[in-house]
Amino acid sequence: MGSTFSRRLYVAASKNEIPSHLFPLISKSLQSALESSSEFYIALSGGSLPSFLSTLPEYFQERNIDPQWGKWHVVLADERLVHSTHADSNLKALRDSFLDKVPIPSSQIYGIDESLLDGEKTRHIKVAEEYQKRVFPRSDKREYLIDCCLLGFGPDGHTASLFPSHELMKEKSLLVAGIADSPKPPPERITLTMKVFDELSRNIIFVGAGESKAPILEDIFESNIRITKVSGGDKECVVQMKPLSKQQYPCGSIRPKKGGLYYITDASGAESLQYANQCCSL
Repeated sequence: MGSTFSRRLYVAASKNEIPSHLFPLISKSLQSALESSSEFYIALSGGSLPSFLSTLPEYFQERNIDPQWGKWHVVLADERLVHSTHADSNLKALRDSFLDKVPIPSSQIYGIDESLLDGEKTRHIKVAEEYQKRVFPRSDKREYLIDCCLLGFGPDGHTASLFPSHELMKEKSLLVAGIADSPKPPPERITLTMKVFDELSRNIIFVGAGESKAPILEDIFESNIRITKVSGGDKECVVQMKPLSKQQYPCGSIRPKKGGLYYITDASGAESLQYANQCCSL
């Protein structure tokens, strides 16, 4: 993948400490994007991820960083085919935890077209088509469509709404795809595809905490994990990914071609990992 493809694992001492690793990565992505463009495109997933973002505004404020909220564009990494007031909506979770606290223009927060939710069986296709056309217009010539993707991953290894062994993992042309048979309810969803994550995203950050994530992380990494920094109970590590031929989980199969790949977990999530050697730079 070349020298520009970095792989880092951050192990927080506890779940509550995850933002201390997540926020600097977001800030770095933001600064890199605004150095070359007047816009910052960030893709956000649902699940437990929104809760980690609740104190991001305070992080910027405490460090005297102007996040320039007016330049942010928020894309949904995936969404369930429900209205944005529904408990299953990823957009609702993101609004409740984060988006309602910051002055990002509403026109730059891209929810699904809810007028398409009523009707026929193929609505997942139509919602995905409309989302792709609106969020990623053909006239868009940016090198990276997404500057920063924040993704969770489930105990089954799925990420966004890409599930193990599902046919959408092989999608080569669409940027946004519809799914009507999600193994996890609700069954109808849209999702960004592997093409977006692999070819059109600058940085991918996976966040997952708890012991249910431990077998997944153990499976996607090679065993020669090298600790490069220790601070208290936190670790920063260089990891090698197992080859794609040995990856069974979507969260281990993403390879941004020109950007960085980062995983953040807590001590429980890392409990099955073996560290080959330790080189501390405190």
